[in-house]
Amino acid sequence: MSRAAHRAPGGLAGRLSDLFWRRAGLFLLLLLALPLTWLGLVYIGSLLSLLLQSFFSIDEFSGLINYDFTLKTYAELLRPANFDIILRTVLMAAAVTVAAAIVAFPIAYYAARYARGRMKALFYLAVMLPLWSSYLVKVYAWKLILAKEGILNWAVEGIGASAVLNAVLAIPVIGGNSLSVSYIGTFLVFLYVWLPFMILPLQASLERVPANLLEASDDLGAGSGQTFRHVILPLAMPGLIAGSIFTFSLTLGDYIIPQIVGSSRRFIGQAVYQHQGTAGNIPLAAAFAVVPILIMGLYLWAAKRKGAFDAL
Repeated sequence: MSRAAHRAPGGLAGRLSDLFWRRAGLFLLLLLALPLTWLGLVYIGSLLSLLLQSFFSIDEFSGLINYDFTLKTYAELLRPANFDIILRTVLMAAAVTVAAAIVAFPIAYYAARYARGRMKALFYLAVMLPLWSSYLVKVYAWKLILAKEGILNWAVEGIGASAVLNAVLAIPVIGGNSLSVSYIGTFLVFLYVWLPFMILPLQASLERVPANLLEASDDLGAGSGQTFRHVILPLAMPGLIAGSIFTFSLTLGDYIIPQIVGSSRRFIGQAVYQHQGTAGNIPLAAAFAVVPILIMGLYLWAAKRKGAFDAL
């Protein structure tokens, strides 16, 4: 069919239609111009502004920002109090990610291999239903559940396991007066809130594992453990990596959950919030905010070198 047959009637609209038909790349560029501009100015621009401010410092005498380029603010991150915040946050994010993978794997595997029809629909509903409720409502609900007068403590007393719970809460560092003011409580809430972000990509990855590979592994005499280590786990790794990116990064940057549930010891998100707010130390807040970006950048680089993204 000739190009003339595709041309619209005369006039400006017709000429523009003809131009876009002949130059499809130009039309695509115009469609993407606005969202790309928004992404460049609002997202990338804000990140560059954040990075720039982290190279400034606070004058200790006047409390005003000194706009001379310096690495002094990054050196402050190595102070014991600030480094403890970074280490505490990274360890919590790693623990939540590992626990989410352990909990999510059997759920995702059952949904991928055995759930059919209504059962699979129920699975998606059960996983995504918590995401439909307010984030703050879920966190405050967990604070009530984990409180000393909460339903969890009542249930533990009902089965006669109060001594066990008290022994766990007596553990230094991670314990506390109750679960709602301990690292254990913070960990449980993080795990609950971010678990769907591990289950869904893992389930999608496990669905792509061919059933004939599992049958071949069984025919060759491999046990369940060998099949899991050498067949299922390597093929499910893309979903596991994707889920870990979500859970790890979301835990790194969250400041609301540690603010509501847990001890008074700060995480990176709380440090950023307090330094840019009440403390007024914007350069140090910016330096703290750069830390999760660097950690996730290194994690993604290492995952890519291992070929984790090849099958995505």
